[in-house]
Amino acid sequence: MSSRGQSGGAASERLERVAAVRRELTQHGPPRRPQNAPDFATVTLPQRDCDQVRDILVDERAETVVEIGLAYAGSALAISEALLHTGSRCPRHVVIDPFQHTAYDGVGWELLCSAGLEGIVQLVTEPSQRYLARLADAGFATDAAFVDGSHHFHNVFVDLHFLGEIVRPGGVVLLDDVGWPSVGAAVAYFEANLGWRSMPGALAYGTTDPAGSRPRMGAYRLPDPRPTPDFKTFRPFC
Repeated sequence: MSSRGQSGGAASERLERVAAVRRELTQHGPPRRPQNAPDFATVTLPQRDCDQVRDILVDERAETVVEIGLAYAGSALAISEALLHTGSRCPRHVVIDPFQHTAYDGVGWELLCSAGLEGIVQLVTEPSQRYLARLADAGFATDAAFVDGSHHFHNVFVDLHFLGEIVRPGGVVLLDDVGWPSVGAAVAYFEANLGWRSMPGALAYGTTDPAGSRPRMGAYRLPDPRPTPDFKTFRPFC
């Protein structure tokens, strides 16, 4: 067998391994539920929405992704699956979750390792508002980001501010729970003042929250080039 054939077979095996862990998680939930941990069904992005995240990142040919919030790794598995699909020689998936080894007892990270993703995924267990600032200072760049962390307005706003610096111009930022007023208000600032554009066509299913009363996910295209707005042209956003 040629080296190309061997490489293609190995890639297919890696993808199938990730897909198998995703199926098991969807059908049966996490392998264990830490005492007092948040409910799996409540905090985990539904499979259909995870598939949409994966498909958007494949379409973008993303090679590096920053994710905020790991929990039980539902979205993280889908994102890593996308990175494998793109065929990048050096895929990189930075996941930030200060509660992974406390509230979730490491279950999400264990699932990523069981899928053979420890060579792709970097887990950061400190607040995203601090770590993203350091990434920006270091000149780190990423193709895309997925945000499902703190839902406090000030934390989401700071996350998006620094993601605006490290996501490449023209890249995408995906957010869960944009129907929450705190999350929606934060992203509205970047739409009104920094040129972020909603990508409604990217979300084919028009996702909603579990109650079915408000949008669940949002996808946004960052401007290219990155703008440098004048404070005198500030636009109210709420």
